Amino acid sequence: MTATMPGWQDYLTLCKPRVVLLMLLCALVGMLLATPGMVPWHILVFGNLGIALVAASAAAMNHLMDARVDAVMARTRNRPVAQGRVTGTQGAVFVAVTGVVGLVILAWLINPLTAMLNFASWVGYGLIYTLYLKRATPQNIVIGGLFGAAPPLFGWTAVTGSIDGGALLLVLIIFAWTPPHFWALAIDRVDEYREVAIPMLPVTHGEQYTKLHILLYTVILILVSVMPFLIGMNNILYLAVALVLGGVFIYHCVRMLQDRDRAPIQTFRYSIVYLMLLFIGLVVDHYLLPVNYV
Repeated sequence: MTATMPGWQDYLTLCKPRVVLLMLLCALVGMLLATPGMVPWHILVFGNLGIALVAASAAAMNHLMDARVDAVMARTRNRPVAQGRVTGTQGAVFVAVTGVVGLVILAWLINPLTAMLNFASWVGYGLIYTLYLKRATPQNIVIGGLFGAAPPLFGWTAVTGSIDGGALLLVLIIFAWTPPHFWALAIDRVDEYREVAIPMLPVTHGEQYTKLHILLYTVILILVSVMPFLIGMNNILYLAVALVLGGVFIYHCVRMLQDRDRAPIQTFRYSIVYLMLLFIGLVVDHYLLPVNYV
């Protein structure tokens, strides 16, 4: 395969499909929780399509801006831009087309508020985080996590056309989830981050310090995760799910503090499962045990 003829697999890789799928799950949860009934089909289809395209555009921008670093790190060295299978020009065209089409779909077929929020998130992740925050501070994940925490808000506003407390609480859950999720991966790949001079927390403050902060943020996450029950947004089924999942998360954090083999990467993988099951629990509870919140 030459640089001038990238395959569809290369463009799919640019989109970070697994990340985008997780974002779409969160956006879908936002849509479903925003209404006591079923979400209109056109919002389900075009809302998620627009959100996916804008997210893919931001992910591709990240590939372009991080190509030099990606070429060094084992986890990312086979990415298409880092390998030259997709040129900077081809990547830039892909970024522009997916981003513009996604925003037009959201503005025209959903509502302008959802389009504006997606554009703000694109700027935050694709430019502010990738070009500045990632290399500026070991708190890069904490600050930049706000940009990646917004998908439930996108889904909510796609249905309601307004920013409401329930949507912001869903954002807060992902915001608290992001540091323990990504710091666990950073511990596992600390030598690679050190080699490319990216100031991830385990590089600047050490692994034990980072493990302690993962535990502390996980405690915060658990406290935040029970708030939908406390404010009457969800019922007892969701509370049970949140507490059980949170307990398992704490278990993984303790194993990391004990320096167990492969504990960081196992914690990272569990964190993905945690978020998926937590949000599925929100939806199941919402429809099986409805409350008069929305």
